[in-house]
Amino acid sequence: MTMTTKMIFYIGLPIALLAAVGWWMQSSPEAETYSGYTEVKVRRDDITSVVSATGTLNPVNTVQVGSQVSGSIAELHADFNDRVRKNQLVAQIDPAVFRAKLAEAEANLKSAEAGAEKARVSVLDTKRELDRQNNLFKKKLVAENVRDAARFEYDSARVEYQLKQAEIAQADAVRQREQVNLDNTSIYAPIDGVVISRDVDVGQTVAASLQAPTLFTIAQDLSQMQVEAEVDEAYIGEVNEGQSVRFTVFAYPGRKFEGRVAQVRLQPVVESGVVKYNSIIRVDNADLALKPGMTATVSILVAEQKNVLQVPPSALRFVPDWPEEKLAALRRDLQTDQRMLWTPEGNGLRPIKVTTGIIGDRYVEVNSDELREGMVVAVPEKRKTERKQRFGLSLF
Repeated sequence: MTMTTKMIFYIGLPIALLAAVGWWMQSSPEAETYSGYTEVKVRRDDITSVVSATGTLNPVNTVQVGSQVSGSIAELHADFNDRVRKNQLVAQIDPAVFRAKLAEAEANLKSAEAGAEKARVSVLDTKRELDRQNNLFKKKLVAENVRDAARFEYDSARVEYQLKQAEIAQADAVRQREQVNLDNTSIYAPIDGVVISRDVDVGQTVAASLQAPTLFTIAQDLSQMQVEAEVDEAYIGEVNEGQSVRFTVFAYPGRKFEGRVAQVRLQPVVESGVVKYNSIIRVDNADLALKPGMTATVSILVAEQKNVLQVPPSALRFVPDWPEEKLAALRRDLQTDQRMLWTPEGNGLRPIKVTTGIIGDRYVEVNSDELREGMVVAVPEKRKTERKQRFGLSLF
């Protein structure tokens, strides 16, 4: 490399680097902006406001079928997805032990009844003896103590008979209890529905000592479902019963399902310090496409207006490069609920006082006697590469 070439290289390289840095700064989205404003037209259209949430699909009514007795599962007569009718046998616990206990209780009842019959006969015998002693005592043929002894025997026999009657009642109660336990070894469906969960297998032992173990979960009617959507506390005040809802599920990404808010529950759900409230959304599922447990992305229609004037939100944020004193005077003249739009007029801009209404996904409802459809208003110039992102997805 010659001396001249070296000088050109060492002098030209820094210049080229500076030029490259300058070009990069000009072309980067963080650095390149436009001064002034661009123009948009006031449009007239329908506008909606939605609250976005996620939720889980569940049957409207589910019943857990349990066992009130302990034992091993001898038979199962229902499985996942089976349709069952009310009072249909769905499971059988081995009844052998319960039959033996019932037989023992019935034997004890018969024994108690026999004891009571014996006591009844004793009452009759002692009554006859007492009557005989009373007659003899009246004729002064026996002493008073003999008559009193006969009365004591009669009274004792009566008490014994009453005791045996109580033993019969007790034995019968035990028999009835054992009969109920035997009956409870047969598990029946409490409602018409579909089995969505089976939690036991044949041969498995269930213990009902503390609480009834769950054998099946039955959904009453899968043609009617509900979404349990968790709505953030910041937006729950906008959600009310009867509002329209649209939602999607991952299984059918191109399909929009519809429903209505049926209930806004008062019990808060707190997760990691975030407070949410469950909103129950009723959904028609006549084709059974929706299944329990699916995740739903929900849009709740909280406000709607037809055929109103609207502008992009950026039009309300635009502030011209005027002296601060002049802008401050304009702000002082605004009412609490008023905002400012700017429309080109002559070589400058003219302010228009407006009130805002529904804030939609991309536009804001505006109202003013000075506004007309098609009127031009100013919005800030955006960076070339700026892309607007919005949390949530409106399905309306």
